[in-house]
Amino acid sequence: MAIDFDQPIFVISVAAELADMHPQTLRQYDRLGIVSPSRAPGKSRRYSQRDVNMLREVQRLSHEGVSLEGIKRILQLENQVAGLQRRVSELTEELGRRRQATDARIFAAGTAGDVVSLARGKRPQARSQAVVVWRPRGID
Repeated sequence: MAIDFDQPIFVISVAAELADMHPQTLRQYDRLGIVSPSRAPGKSRRYSQRDVNMLREVQRLSHEGVSLEGIKRILQLENQVAGLQRRVSELTEELGRRRQATDARIFAAGTAGDVVSLARGKRPQARSQAVVVWRPRGID
């Protein structure tokens, strides 16, 4: 069974122990918006494994001398970069699908002026037909 890193399962005392911090430090980070856990119905904080990993990263950066505002900004930028990388991957996949689809689109003008679809590598039957390869603009 795979572990869901985003499942909020740890209460503050367990998360603090896993991150080797005091629970009050976690409350402070929550107030500052550095690591904001989920809330249970009774308003108690619930931390995920991803939150615990982020707390460890905050601790590492803090020990290196980075201020809390600096840490907050670093985490925001890392999240932004991760989001942009996901978007680039999505767009790359979509572009690949579009290229495959457009590479298969070959049309010819029929004898009556209608559009006839041809299989790739096939020529029109009559010499009077011209083959036109259709590609959307911007896709080479």
